[in-house]
Amino acid sequence: MDAFFASVEQHDHPELRGKPVVVGAPPDQRGVVAAASYEARKFGIHSAMPSRRALQKCPEAIFVSHNMARYKEVSRHIMRIFESYTPLVHPLSIDEAFLDVTGSQRLFGDGPTIAEKIRRDILEQTGLTASVGVAPNMFLAKLASDMDKPDGLTLVPFNPTAIQNFLAPLPIGKIWGIGEVTQKKLLALGIPTIGKLQQFDIQTLEQSIGKRAAQSFSRLAHGIDERTIQTDTAEKSISNETTFKEDTTDRSSIEATYKRLIDQVGERLRKAKRYATTVHLKIRWSDFSTITRQTHIPFPCCDDTTLREIGMALLNIHLYSRPLRLIGFGVSGLTETDAPPTTQLNLFDSPETTEHEKRTRLSRTVDGIKQKFGSRSIQRGSTLE
Repeated sequence: MDAFFASVEQHDHPELRGKPVVVGAPPDQRGVVAAASYEARKFGIHSAMPSRRALQKCPEAIFVSHNMARYKEVSRHIMRIFESYTPLVHPLSIDEAFLDVTGSQRLFGDGPTIAEKIRRDILEQTGLTASVGVAPNMFLAKLASDMDKPDGLTLVPFNPTAIQNFLAPLPIGKIWGIGEVTQKKLLALGIPTIGKLQQFDIQTLEQSIGKRAAQSFSRLAHGIDERTIQTDTAEKSISNETTFKEDTTDRSSIEATYKRLIDQVGERLRKAKRYATTVHLKIRWSDFSTITRQTHIPFPCCDDTTLREIGMALLNIHLYSRPLRLIGFGVSGLTETDAPPTTQLNLFDSPETTEHEKRTRLSRTVDGIKQKFGSRSIQRGSTLE
């Protein structure tokens, strides 16, 4: 979708059409831009930019608080349009998805024809525009979908030689997974474009960025991507983060906020009926430098006590006495089953009442109480602090 959040706001509020619209925190508060209309993007405003900076770039910008319930409603409508053409839909985010239409061509026409029909349906049914890439694989389709925005349709050739020629002039940063650090290394090797990477010696590349990354990027540079559409939309990770109203070095305030995030993630984890195997910490300092750290959990878990113990241990290692702007907590490596390690049980414990099980049952009991009597009906005592 094109500037999805901002486009929904402009559609729902005609007085905003043609004007620079910024969805996100007001400029007089701490926060960032969630989305910017194309009129606002002309001034250099983009997502994740501090709202105050966005106002400096465009004093005429109109700031709108996000309405996530409305965006999700429109997203569900768009996903239903996708599913009317193929059951093989892989949502990438709230406003983006991969579709495998190979088996739908006898009913609806070839790829470009289906793409035009989908764009027409979206415009007629929602009043919004979408940009589509049609290609033989996911990497190329994603790349193409961003090439002619807004309201564009980009076709990638299917012939291997033609694909390489299509990719050759593009900057190296267009390849999935190449971030700023890797991009600097490739530029130092004299590889500014995908075409240069296609011709570069693979062994030299492996010595610079590692064997696995070198082989992966080399295949993508030649347009090779063997991944297939995954229709399983189960969450792969769960996280929450918050930005402080003012930069802070108050450790007690930071820890209290962090513990609330841990509990929120734990509740979401149990609601999803998943267990986590990895814990993540995110810290953004006042100068906007950001670190992310993670550690593995000895066994899959979903209880607040274990998540707090491991999360706080991670925080204690990486929290320094410098002004902090944002903190976040998350879990990944989610599993559907609980497989605690074999441990020596207390003489009076049955296998169903190990410490691991007790913690999980306690957390689920707390969830039930909150659901019945409200989120403030039960508070954690000092023993969990």
